[in-house]
Amino acid sequence: MSRSREELKKEGVTVIDKVEEYDYGKFGWIVDLDGNKIELWEPKDAAFL
Repeated sequence: MSRSREELKKEGVTVIDKVEEYDYGKFGWIVDLDGNKIELWEPKDAAFL
């Protein structure tokens, strides 16, 4: 997720610096041009096998 977030920042996307990690994956957020918060999720494969 960190690499994706860095790429988004380079492209001018507003990236919220907070990342939360749980047993089933990581969550991060970005903000679109209309001000809507969008959640990004990177699942941990082991949680879904």
